[in-house]
Amino acid sequence: MAGTKTNDFQDMLPMMANKLGGDGLIRELCNGFRLLMDEERGVITFESLKKNSALLGLQNLRDDELMSMLREGDLNGDGHLDQMEFCVLMFRLSPELMEESEDLLEIALQHEFKPNSAR
Repeated sequence: MAGTKTNDFQDMLPMMANKLGGDGLIRELCNGFRLLMDEERGVITFESLKKNSALLGLQNLRDDELMSMLREGDLNGDGHLDQMEFCVLMFRLSPELMEESEDLLEIALQHEFKPNSAR
């Protein structure tokens, strides 16, 4: 099989967010976290990610790609991902959701700091 390997990634989080709403999306992200985590430690480790990633269709990722994902999401530098770090990483890996989040934040900030003419 001589050819270059490509990982075709389709960002499904925006569609999930639209169908499930915010609470439903978070529930599904938590389910994904539980699929990938080391059950004894309650966090995602390199070993648990490598072992369980095939469940999410990521069986073709190389060790260095898996390690890179862990490093990118490891906000506190402890070498693994807790549930919050995982959810933040999933949002960061979704360009469309990040854009929508930025737009919503901008609208909220404009609303918050809008001069109140009724005063």
